[in-house]
Amino acid sequence: MTGVTDDEQDGLPGHVLIWVLIASEILVFSVALVGFLVMRLLHAEAFRADAHLLHAGAGTMGMIVLLTSGYAAALAQDLSRKGSVAGARLRLLVAAALGLVFLVLKFAEYRDLWLQGVALEGNSFFTLYALITGFHAAHVAFGVALLILVATRPKPQHVEPSVAFWHMVDLVWVLVFPVLYLVPR
Repeated sequence: MTGVTDDEQDGLPGHVLIWVLIASEILVFSVALVGFLVMRLLHAEAFRADAHLLHAGAGTMGMIVLLTSGYAAALAQDLSRKGSVAGARLRLLVAAALGLVFLVLKFAEYRDLWLQGVALEGNSFFTLYALITGFHAAHVAFGVALLILVATRPKPQHVEPSVAFWHMVDLVWVLVFPVLYLVPR
């Protein structure tokens, strides 16, 4: 494929397999979040008490960082379609850098919980919290690597599926944040 045609821009960007991957990832996270909500119903008092140890401010900051990163990625996609290699590259690197900021915020939160003596063993809330947010952090790390890789050759056929994946990472946090940080309170 040498470029993006007008017909291709009318449909979903990238190959159908990226959309199968994105749909399957959203399904996996949705099942995990439903599981979390079911456990919350079964153990409401314990979940409410544990939720107060989380940092809603850090989660909110993470949301702002990821959504800003998604905006930079969307700009990169637009610029790559217009043939602006330097502009697309810069926006992809900004998106990746903001992804790294999200990871720093998340690991600072993990560290703080660890220093508070929070253990995963025998604690359904924090076990599920660690699984869901850790799996999301792995997706952020993969997405950051992908954005950096694509920034080396920001052609539309490379940028578009990568940005679609990055938007999935954003969307997942938009779903995870209220369920883990706000609902249990």
